Amino acid sequence: MSGLQTETLVLPGWTHHYSGKVRDLYVPAGSSFEETDRVLVVASDRISAFDFVLESEIPDKGKVLTQLSLWWFEKLSQFPNHVISTDVPEAVAGRAMVCKKLDMFPIECIARGYLTGSGLAEYKDRQTVCALPLPAGMVDGSKLEPAIFTPSAKAEVGEHDENITFEETAARIGGQQAADLRDATLALYTRAEEIARTRGIILADTKVEFGIDPANGEITLGDEVLTPDSSRFWDATTYEPGKAQPSFDKQFVRDWLTSEDSGWDKDSGQEPPALPAEIVERTRARYIDAYERLTGLAFSA
Repeated sequence: MSGLQTETLVLPGWTHHYSGKVRDLYVPAGSSFEETDRVLVVASDRISAFDFVLESEIPDKGKVLTQLSLWWFEKLSQFPNHVISTDVPEAVAGRAMVCKKLDMFPIECIARGYLTGSGLAEYKDRQTVCALPLPAGMVDGSKLEPAIFTPSAKAEVGEHDENITFEETAARIGGQQAADLRDATLALYTRAEEIARTRGIILADTKVEFGIDPANGEITLGDEVLTPDSSRFWDATTYEPGKAQPSFDKQFVRDWLTSEDSGWDKDSGQEPPALPAEIVERTRARYIDAYERLTGLAFSA
């Protein structure tokens, strides 16, 4: 299903190992993935939608994701993370990190603080989100108090992640580790939501990933964190429950792909068309806006 094209950069000191939807993983030259204790994580400008990696890229998206993740890792330093350094080859400067190789959990850890998206669809049908019962009378954008943990099982590139219950998570990785991931995810979301709110941004939900650091056995935050690719950010000044909220993410891409203008049917199994230049630029601007509003820094390409 995926139109993924592997980015084959030749980077001094590193060998390409794997490409996901957005990120490329490199290992030290002369080492295998099994042998090494560190990896180079490169965020590309690729963008995915509806489980397809699109032909079109969003300029500077990889830098935005990396720089915003680094900012959040620093703000959330109470949570151990995988970053070792940003001393990376010049060709990927600004969009790559040298990271500890973690033993990643096969779980997407999702915290939801507001009812929207797929959670809203389930709520309308069964008054639950990922089998968790919620009060009656909630609408699109209703605040969930407290926030809820709704894990999913990781899927291969091009496949759908599968929503699973906490009990199913415990069956896969053990009860104690499932509880530890839930507690860490909700604590991280709560702190990040407080930080975002001081900047006029509502953090509606977020997806994070954790692994075990083999050096000390500690649960450690990996991948990216709190970016427009992994989180739903809303403008606090225009937030109004009862309707869909504009988000700082790839909504322009999704909206165009599902419009008549694209001529594409997301259920057809066919590759999506290339994005118009206007949609690419508006999406780029939205990502940069999220970075600048959250960090208070000017984005430098």
